[in-house]
Order: sequence, then structure tokens, then C-alpha cells
Amino acid sequence: MPEIKQHVWLCGFMGCGKSTVGKLLAKLCGVQFYDMDHFIEQKTGMRIPDIFAGMGESYFRKLENQTITELCASPPCVVATGGGAMVSAKNAAEAKKNNGVIVFLDIPFETCYDRIQYSDRPIVQNSTQEKLRQLYLERRTSYTSHADIVFGQVLSPMETAQELAYKIALS
Repeated sequence: MPEIKQHVWLCGFMGCGKSTVGKLLAKLCGVQFYDMDHFIEQKTGMRIPDIFAGMGESYFRKLENQTITELCASPPCVVATGGGAMVSAKNAAEAKKNNGVIVFLDIPFETCYDRIQYSDRPIVQNSTQEKLRQLYLERRTSYTSHADIVFGQVLSPMETAQELAYKIALS
């Protein structure tokens, strides 16, 4: 498998497979994997829904930016970002420091929705399917503009990880 020599930031809408693919990609390439939401939960001692409820979304977005900065200081790794992290131009610029590469997993809304509709994510619980579709379309524009690699194939998680390993090595 190709060696990853830079930070890889997987972005995309909730349910697109960032964590699942990220774990496999990191294992294939022999680097550490981080799930940003879990990283934030461990650091704060709070679940993401509790952070949103108690401190608000803007506080959570600051935590995401701090996490990106902190992970940039680590050795090359694969990071599954939260669904809203790479919507921010500031976060995307920070992630690209030190040759970081942003990969957008461009999965159809219907697939993402099937995976998240019963989750405890605050945004899902407080939105209709139509509102989530609108959010998906809004975020998709940002993901595309910030991404170095847009991966739009719907493959198995392992096939996706293998394809990405080669694309990243060539980038």
C-alpha cells in the first residue's frame, strides 16, 4: 500500500462513511486514525449532543478548530472530521497546512440519510428530511470548494479506502 506522508482530512455529510473508511485507510497505510468528534468528546469529557445543548454550536465549532490545529502538530494521520468542520474556510486552510490533503466523500444524500435518520445527532433530531437535504446541498458546495480530492464513487468501505490510498499517494 502507498505510504501517507501528510495529514488526510476526510470530509462529507453526516453518514457518508468518514469514520468507517478512515479507520480502514489509516490501517492500510500504517498511520494513526482520529475521529474528530470522539477526540473532542474525550478531551471535554462531554458527548457532542451535550456540548451543543449546553454550550451551543458556535462553541462546538471553536472546539473543532482547536482540534484541527492540535492534530496538525501530530505525525501524518487520517482524520474523520465532523460533518460541519470543513464547511469553514478557516478550518480548511488550517487542515491544509503542512501539506494536508482534504478528501470529500461525495455520497448521495439518500445514502447518507438512510444511515443517519435514527441517530442521536442534534442536527438530525432537530430537522426534517427536507431541511437535512437543504443542509446537504449547502455543505456540498463548501466541501467541493475546499477539497483536494473529490471521491464520488459508492463502493464498499474497503474498496473506497484502497482507491483513496492510491489517489492520496498521487496527490
